[in-house]
Amino acid sequence: MRRNYYWGCEIGKLGHEVRLIPTAYVKPFVKRQKNDAADAEAICEAARRPTMRFVPVKSEEAQGAVMAFLVRELLIRQRTHAINALRGHLTEFGHIVPQGAANTAKLIAIVEDPASGLPDDAFGTLKVLVAALAHPEAEIGKLDAEIVRRAKANELARRLMTVTGIGPLIATSIAVVAPAPETFRKARDFAAWLGLVPGKHSTGGKQRLGAMTKMGKRSLRRLLII
Repeated sequence: MRRNYYWGCEIGKLGHEVRLIPTAYVKPFVKRQKNDAADAEAICEAARRPTMRFVPVKSEEAQGAVMAFLVRELLIRQRTHAINALRGHLTEFGHIVPQGAANTAKLIAIVEDPASGLPDDAFGTLKVLVAALAHPEAEIGKLDAEIVRRAKANELARRLMTVTGIGPLIATSIAVVAPAPETFRKARDFAAWLGLVPGKHSTGGKQRLGAMTKMGKRSLRRLLII
């Protein structure tokens, strides 16, 4: 979809009205097989539906803001992997530390303590993991500062931050990732877009609700739940 934003902007500059359709909404209209002709026919059929939902074309500024969140998620995953690796290796030498990023300082303190009893053969490798932890942490801090700056400069984000429990990170994420507020008729529609509503499997007049659909942006849903 991010690749289509570029072409959407380029085609829009030529004076055309651009409508982007999520792939999941086009797939039901593919009759058989998969090739360029079948895909083009399905796209045309889906675009003509009166109830079809379209995705607005993101500007380059909005794409840059989204990129900050994507890179931040990548760095957090890298930090988590390094923490788990360091914790696992220290466990092999009898140093038990609780799980969680909050205990990272304890792990580093064990490696840097000369009296920890760690063998010399393992000390150099563990120092590599400690160094690998420092880089993502510093870069995540820089991205957080950039996100706070963008939150203060965005009118919608400033309004969202007046809601209890919503800070710069969530406010900026909603402002740049979620569709425009006027897209949704009510709050429940926004919850459905996020995937925070039960799935429906109803037939014959019988209402059957299942687990959460977990559709929409997983990163935004994770931020709201955390």
